[in-house]
Order: sequence, then C-alpha cells, then structure tokens
Amino acid sequence: MPTIRLENVSKLFKGSKKTNKRYETLSRVNLEIEQGDFVFFVGSRGAGSSTLLNLISGVLQPDEGAVYLDQVNLSKLNRRQEKKLKYIFGRVPQESGLVRTATIYDNLCPPGRFAKMGGAITDKPLISKALGLVGMPDCEDKYPAELSSSECRRVELAKAIVYSPPILILDKITDRMDDDSIWDVMHLLDEMNHRGTTILMATHAKQFVNIMRRRVVTLVDGRIVGDVQKGRFGDIV
Repeated sequence: MPTIRLENVSKLFKGSKKTNKRYETLSRVNLEIEQGDFVFFVGSRGAGSSTLLNLISGVLQPDEGAVYLDQVNLSKLNRRQEKKLKYIFGRVPQESGLVRTATIYDNLCPPGRFAKMGGAITDKPLISKALGLVGMPDCEDKYPAELSSSECRRVELAKAIVYSPPILILDKITDRMDDDSIWDVMHLLDEMNHRGTTILMATHAKQFVNIMRRRVVTLVDGRIVGDVQKGRFGDIV
C-alpha cells in the first residue's frame, strides 16, 4: 500500500495581470503519510490545505520540491503510471464535480462509460453499494438538482469510493453538509480507515475534528505549523 512523502514542496500561483506577481501558497512543506493514516488538514481559509491535497493527488505539480508515492515522483510519471494513479486516489474536490445534466448513476460511472452510451452495466452493483454506504440508496435515476447540497456531497463521496481506492482525498467535503450528514460521513470514514483506507481530509469542521481525535496537520500561510497525533483543531507543536 502506498506511502506518501513531500520533500521541500512549494507552490506558486500568479496574481493579477496588472501586478504580474506570483504568490506562494505552499512554502517548503515536508510531510510523510503512512498507509492507514487518517489525517485532518486544518487552517483558516487560504492557508494552503486544498493546494496541498491537489499536489498529493497529482492534480497540481509543485514548483519546487517533489511529491512521492511509494518512492515514485508524481511529476515524472509515464502514461501507464498516470492511468494507474486514477485508481489509487478517490477524490472529492472542494467544488462540486457532479455533472448537472447526468443522472446520479451516470455520474458515478467512470468517464466515457455513461449508461446511456451502453456502458457500465457491470458497475451497477458497485454503484448501488457505494450509494447505500453513504446513505443515498435508490437515487440512481435522480439528477443533482433534485438533491440538497448535503445529499450531493454524499453522492460525491460515493463516487470517490465506488472502486475501493486505497487513498481517499476529501477537500472541504463538510462545508456544505448539515451536522447529521457530517456525523454519518465521519462514522463511515472511521470504519473505512479501520479497514485500511488512508484518509486525507481538509476541513473547517472544528467540533468534529476535536471529537475524532486523529492526526491533525495545521497550516498557516502555506506552512505546516502543527502535526499532532490524536490532535485537536489548531494544535501547534
């Protein structure tokens, strides 16, 4: 199972065209995540947690340093390795990734295999199981617009876990959820983690982080200022 390692990772983003400045959203981050870890990434908005998760999953590339998955530099993957990476990470992005014009069932099918195109028949049991796990059974034929924001986030989690990836990356999944939904999701994630799934989660849900008491990594202005096992929101050590 994969081990994740970040070595002196920095990420820059361009500012406005008028100033043409570049802003450092992550600065010389060093971090190691072992198989089976459950890590909360916390901090104020703009602290860098979303950027960090996108670097780990390969969505972004670092401007300095390197991100390794089992000793493999994610910036130097060949095409075969890139394809394999899609099955290692299950992701829930910060912004909704659901296709509004597609049914929930089609949203959970792999890209290019929408049911209306004649594919994904063998995926139906997996999709039904994933939706059941997140508390959304019997919604395959609905559209995202028919669901609440909390229900849509549950569906996005189902999409991330359909094919049982060893690593889950969840970016602010709790931001548009009611408390009951957050409790349900935390309970499911706790069970999955105990079965071996590595879970990396950026969140602002302070009370739930404090109750779960898992590893807490705190970021301030793109730097890691705290990394505490069985930590609480904002612990700095």
